[in-house]
Amino acid sequence: MVTNTQLKRSVAFATICSVLFLAGCQEEQQAQQAPPKAPTKVDVVTIKTESVEITESGAGRVTAYRTAEIRPQVSGIIQKRLFVEGSTVNEGDVLYQIDPAVYQAALASAKADLAVANANAASVKEQADRYSRLVKQSAVSKQEAADAVSAWKQAQAQILAAEAAVKTAQIDLNYTKITAPISGIVGRSAVTEGALVSAAQSTALATIRQISPVYVDMQRPATAVLKMKRSDAGQEMPVSLVLEDGAAYDEQGKLEFSEVSVDETTGTVNARARFENSQAMLLPGMYVRATIVTQTIEDAILAPQKGITRQPDGSTVALIVNADGVVATQKVEVGDAIRDQWFINSGLKPGDKVIVGGLQKVKAGDKVEMVESGAADSSNTQTQG
Repeated sequence: MVTNTQLKRSVAFATICSVLFLAGCQEEQQAQQAPPKAPTKVDVVTIKTESVEITESGAGRVTAYRTAEIRPQVSGIIQKRLFVEGSTVNEGDVLYQIDPAVYQAALASAKADLAVANANAASVKEQADRYSRLVKQSAVSKQEAADAVSAWKQAQAQILAAEAAVKTAQIDLNYTKITAPISGIVGRSAVTEGALVSAAQSTALATIRQISPVYVDMQRPATAVLKMKRSDAGQEMPVSLVLEDGAAYDEQGKLEFSEVSVDETTGTVNARARFENSQAMLLPGMYVRATIVTQTIEDAILAPQKGITRQPDGSTVALIVNADGVVATQKVEVGDAIRDQWFINSGLKPGDKVIVGGLQKVKAGDKVEMVESGAADSSNTQTQG
């Protein structure tokens, strides 16, 4: 027999079940009536092919294209200095005049000796010819005739020696005019008028430096030289400079050569670039920062580094958005870093949409709304060193 208490419990249980059933039906109805969830917005970059410059940078020093130290080739007193210190001189310009009096006298003496030699030779020649006729008549001995011929040959040799002495004296006289062996800018003079100079002195009278063009000497990593040889050893390599004050130099140079030996202590190779330096902005000894374009890669594919994720197994992937607006995982193979981008060896193609913003909010299979990002760096240059 059902008691009053049991009946009350049954009624209460039925009431609770009814309430729960009605609540569940209401929630289901509300869920069916709720609008669909909006796609998540993500930032994407559209992959495209670009021209990429591979560069290397390092410190360099400017050196003169040609340097000539001016020294006297004869001794004497400086009569005149014929240039302005710091000015431009041309090859052949007279820089100093040494007192020529001694050398003029030496030349005159040499010419006189030549005249004596010529006169003596004429006399000996006449005697040799006469003895040659007389020996046939037995008027002189054969020995005397032979001696006359020998004397004639000696007279000819004396003429040659006298002529050489005249040439030497003329050269010495010419050397009293000290001329510029190259064109360039002449520095300060180490001597003044009245100074005694010597042909054997070690001190230069002045120095001329040609600075148009100029060289920039630098050191390149041996690994960069190897990479260059593997890629294209014959291509011309442009070089740009940043000056000591941080300003970019507006002329471009080219790499002239790299030495064939590697410095064992630094692992670098000495290299030299040439610049025309038409405005004479680059001065010998100046410190510069040089950048060499070692390679230009056409149709390269780059992707922002923030759009590439490395997996626990070491592989790299990108989240891309397909034509239906759905996220997909794409494995990629990356190469060198170029600023804030990766060089893509495989896995991506032009037109692919790579997610670069909102990666944490989406996963493969999600429907997303794309917002084009300006994350790609338009200055695509890889710098080494």
